[in-house]
Amino acid sequence: MEAFSSIAKIQSALQSNQIKLVELVDFYLKRIKEHQNLNAFIEVFSEEAIRAADVIQQKITVGNAGRLAGLVIGIKDNICYLDHKVSAGSKILDNYTSPYSSTVVERLLAEDAIIIGRLNCDEFAMGASNESSYYGPVKNHADNTRVSGGSSGGSAVAVQAGLCLATLGTDTGGSVRQPAAFCGVVGLKPTYGRISRYGIIAYASSFDQVGTITNNIEDSALLLEIIAGKDDYDSTVSSLPVQNYLKGLKAETGKKRIAFLAESLSSSGLDPEIKEAFLKSIKRLEEEGHVVEPVSFKYLDYVVPTYYILTMAEASSNLARYDGIHYGHRSTLATNLENTYKKSRSEGFGVEVKRRIMLGTFVLSAGYYDAYYAKAQKVRSLIRSKTEEILSDYDFIILPTTPTPAFEVGVKNDDPVVKYLADIFTVQASLAGVPAISLPMGNNSTGLPLGIQLLGKRFGESELLNFSQYFMEII
Repeated sequence: MEAFSSIAKIQSALQSNQIKLVELVDFYLKRIKEHQNLNAFIEVFSEEAIRAADVIQQKITVGNAGRLAGLVIGIKDNICYLDHKVSAGSKILDNYTSPYSSTVVERLLAEDAIIIGRLNCDEFAMGASNESSYYGPVKNHADNTRVSGGSSGGSAVAVQAGLCLATLGTDTGGSVRQPAAFCGVVGLKPTYGRISRYGIIAYASSFDQVGTITNNIEDSALLLEIIAGKDDYDSTVSSLPVQNYLKGLKAETGKKRIAFLAESLSSSGLDPEIKEAFLKSIKRLEEEGHVVEPVSFKYLDYVVPTYYILTMAEASSNLARYDGIHYGHRSTLATNLENTYKKSRSEGFGVEVKRRIMLGTFVLSAGYYDAYYAKAQKVRSLIRSKTEEILSDYDFIILPTTPTPAFEVGVKNDDPVVKYLADIFTVQASLAGVPAISLPMGNNSTGLPLGIQLLGKRFGESELLNFSQYFMEII
């Protein structure tokens, strides 16, 4: 069996009896086994997926299957699924079983998607390379010596290598878009509040957002349509109605006004081949009659420090619950209450998570709160206002997704700041809370995938997806 590239093609093959759903599941299970070296999956739900395929096949036969029947999907290891393990890539939650399902999982299952397993990720979604995972790094399928990107590295590689058709990840500062760019797939981060965070293990609550990783825009649109929308379990979710994103892809785009940040092209860390591919994309848009203009964004040098101050502060608070008492890892060397806290957290958390907790605690501490955290909140407000100002004059902002292609495993571990700078083009959308999507932009001269990013107006996912569909057809 050859790999299918879209939900629509799978459903067509199922309807015409070209394949049976259990055969499709078996195909993916074999691919997962063949590509174990990539380390994309932490756990595979083999028997459960086959049983689900039998049930859903019967629904297809009688004509009452859900809209996602035929979709085999993986979920990031920070998304809760009833009676399944979830660890957020951390030793401190090793062997922890979730007592409930996240809203996104419930909505997938309600439409007859098959969840085939949980995917490797940076510990507590803290990372840009998937090297901080307790289960080891995920390898890029294009070059096994390269990182997958992070924190949703397993999610991106699973789609890249054809281990399942689509995946869910989470995006706090680029954790869906950056690995999507490194792996040559489509990564969508919706507007903050478009998708429920209920059942998502928190990193930074005012940033975290579930996103999709797919091979194409149609699948992104359909998945968003299914999992988005109001949820009584999450007060931060918007009550705005969910649009028919898939149907919206058929609309004409018209001529658009598109801005690019002048400072992004003069960034010293921008890879020459990414810059060249980006400029070619701009030229192609201009040839199609769109207006593409440079705009000044003087805050580019401040987006990364602002993002990390705020997210580390929120992480310090969110991760305080992992204390060795209520659930998760408890040190066998603990002798009293205080000792239990210290030893359990020291043993359970990895180096990167400890670093972020300590820095987050520092910026929230007396005497430093105003100098760091309060000031970062003010800068975030400025970044949000400036981004919205640009988007009031233009339909979209276009950026490279990453400053470089996927880097080699292990090469950036000595200096965390260098790794943090990999987020320079993705954190703007997260700070502003606007939707953003990473699209494949071909490969560089050594065959490594490159990505280009579009930012849209708040809750403008329909327009963003529609233009992305058009953009992929002309580039």
